[in-house]
Amino acid sequence: MTHKINKLQSTTGNQQPEIADPKPPRILVVDDDEQIRRLLGRMLDREGYAFTLAADGTEARKCLESQAFDLVLCDVNMPGESGIDLAGYIGSHYDNTALIMITGVDDPNVAQSAIDAGTYGYIIKPFNPNEVMINIRNVLRRRELEIANRKYRESLEQMVEERTVQLREAMEGIIRAMSLTIESRDPYTSGHQQRAARLVRAMAREMGFSREQTQGVYLGGMIHDIGKISVPAEILCKPGRLSDIEFSLIRLHPRIGYDILKEIEFPWPIAEMVYQHHERMDGSGYPRGLSGEDILLEARILGIADVVEAMSSRRPYRSALGVDSALAEISENSGKLYDPDAVKACLKLFRQKGFTFDQ
Repeated sequence: MTHKINKLQSTTGNQQPEIADPKPPRILVVDDDEQIRRLLGRMLDREGYAFTLAADGTEARKCLESQAFDLVLCDVNMPGESGIDLAGYIGSHYDNTALIMITGVDDPNVAQSAIDAGTYGYIIKPFNPNEVMINIRNVLRRRELEIANRKYRESLEQMVEERTVQLREAMEGIIRAMSLTIESRDPYTSGHQQRAARLVRAMAREMGFSREQTQGVYLGGMIHDIGKISVPAEILCKPGRLSDIEFSLIRLHPRIGYDILKEIEFPWPIAEMVYQHHERMDGSGYPRGLSGEDILLEARILGIADVVEAMSSRRPYRSALGVDSALAEISENSGKLYDPDAVKACLKLFRQKGFTFDQ
């Protein structure tokens, strides 16, 4: 079908460039009755619609594959694939294509099946041509609104997603800055939180955490010692054995870290991870003496990473004990002090997958 062309003339009589009319909606007519197909084709032609005729579902599918249609007019009972099945196929494969049933089946149950399959209308034969054209115009308008609304929602969702990414990146930057601030007060443990966080992230992946959960536990690892900001630097850097009072001040850091972080609305339980990372499975940890399942799994993982990194590294009061000693510690106390599944993941990373803190 050829499209009409408007030829605009200027007031001086000079011919202006030809401007094509807006592309008319394209409609596919599917009916095994040739007379009905031709009748509908003539009606659509009079109204200026572009159309294609198909005799059954197989032919209709070929048409749909070769070009885009705004609307399909379809019979219910046809040889081979029924109109209801074709409607379901169109609904699942062609989001921007609407469908109207035009059929001699005057059955409420069939009509309901057609509606459930995603049709926009159900017209009984013999039909009134005006009724058909009114339905077509209304459905095309509805389709345009739905497409516009869907595009708007997709655009809005993209904007929200982009903004969320920006906020996450800003939050991660703040967490890294906080981590560096803490470690700048204690040169002997510089890098401890970053190294422990990398191990935590690897353990979370090994244990099947989602990407979102893994990111949360990694960020918790980055600031798990934030509470040490309240501990005097001379205690953190003391080369000799700590007194009972000094050690009691050190033991306060999980609670202080929790108090610092608890009012921040993280999408992960970071404040509780920090609060619980020195708790132990048998209840012998601190500061609350939690045990077993009462300890967050993220905190159980973080506690192991904290121990392994600390034992592997040099401290002001001792030389580095090494990774082997650290792995022996968590292995010997698996199930008693440390979560056995987390211990298993940690051992596998070091012994089978070649994890190192330099990664």
